[in-house]
Amino acid sequence: MSPQARGRELAAQGKRLWTELGSVTGAACELMARYPDVPSLQAYRYAAGLSQDQAAARYNEVTGNQTSLGGTSINAWETWARRRGQGSPPPMASVLILCTAYGRGPLGISNEDISPTEIVAEAYERLPAEDQLALKKFSQSRAGIAGELPLDTDGRHVLRRAFSHSDHIKQIGPEFTITVPTVEYGNPEIDVFSLPNPSPGRLLDLTWETFGYGVERLSQQIKNLGKRLDVDICFGVNEAGLVMATFLASSRLSRCSIGYLRCNKVRDGIDLDAASYYPDARESPTIVICDFEVKHADVIGFLAARIRERYPKAELYFAVFGAMTKDRKLEVDSFDDLTGAAIMRAAEFEAIFIASTMSPPGIEPPLELR
Repeated sequence: MSPQARGRELAAQGKRLWTELGSVTGAACELMARYPDVPSLQAYRYAAGLSQDQAAARYNEVTGNQTSLGGTSINAWETWARRRGQGSPPPMASVLILCTAYGRGPLGISNEDISPTEIVAEAYERLPAEDQLALKKFSQSRAGIAGELPLDTDGRHVLRRAFSHSDHIKQIGPEFTITVPTVEYGNPEIDVFSLPNPSPGRLLDLTWETFGYGVERLSQQIKNLGKRLDVDICFGVNEAGLVMATFLASSRLSRCSIGYLRCNKVRDGIDLDAASYYPDARESPTIVICDFEVKHADVIGFLAARIRERYPKAELYFAVFGAMTKDRKLEVDSFDDLTGAAIMRAAEFEAIFIASTMSPPGIEPPLELR
C-alpha cells in the first residue's frame, strides 16, 4: 500500500472511530494503539477524518483565512513528529490552531477541547526551548479551567486523564514521582501512587477499582516512555500478571501476542510450569513482562534469564503493579529505596514501569488471583 493510500485508509478509520466514540481524542488514542508508528500529531488529523490538504484548509478556516498554509507544511510537521532529524516542528501558535481545527471533528461542526500537550506528546522535548516554555506556561494557565494537569518541573508532560484521578479511590495514598532505569533518551520519571496498609502485618486486599487504576497508570507510563514501543509479546507472570498483560496488550501495545509464565514454588526457589505459553516471535523480539509485585526474592531475574534463553537477543521491558519499599515510608525518594531495586537493575531491562509502592507483607489482587 502506498503512503497516500494508507493515509486515506487511516483517515477513513479515524472518521469511523470518531462516529463510534464521539471524540477526536478517543479516536486518536485508538489509532495510536493500533498503529504504533503513527505519532499523535498525525493521529489527531486522521481522527478528524482529514487529508493533509484538508487539514491545511481547515487550519486556514480557523484563522479566518488570514493564513495560506498548504498541505506540505502539515506533512513537514508530521514528519518531524515521526522521525528525529527530519521535517520541521510546528510553532507554538500553529499547535494551538491545529487543536482547534482538529477539535471540529470530521464534520467541521464540533467544538472538542484538544490538549496541545497531547497533540505533540511524544515529540515535546524536540520542540524549540521557547515553545516548550510557552507550552508549559499555557498548560499551567488552563489547568484549573479545563482539568488538564501542567507539565512537570522538567518540562515533561504528565498525562493523566480526568477519569484517572485517585481522589475517589479509598485505597490509594499520596502520589509522587521517582526516576527509574529507562531507554536512552527516554523519560526516566514516572508517576507512582502509594498503597497504605491500614492493617500492618496483613496483606492488603485490592479492589477492582484500585487494580484497574494501577493498570491504567502502567499504560500511561508506557505511553510517555519517550518512544513508541513496537512490542512482539507481552508476558504475564501467573494469573494476576496475565490479566495485566491482557489489558496492556489491548490498550497500549497494539494487540501484540500474549504469553504466560506460570511459576511453581520449589524447595530452592521457583520453577516454570509446563502450562506456560511462549508465542512465536521474530528474531530479536521486543518483550514486555508483567508481574503483580516485586519483593525480596529474585523471581524476575530468574524469569528474565529464561525468556532470554528462549528468545535470544530479546529486548526486555518490565511492568510491575506493586514494588515493596525498604521501610515504612511509601513515598520513596529514590528507585534504590525499593527492596527489589538491585534485582531489577541486575535483570538489565530496557525500561521499568511501576504503578505503586507497598509495605510488607504486600498486596493481594482481586479474587486472590495467583
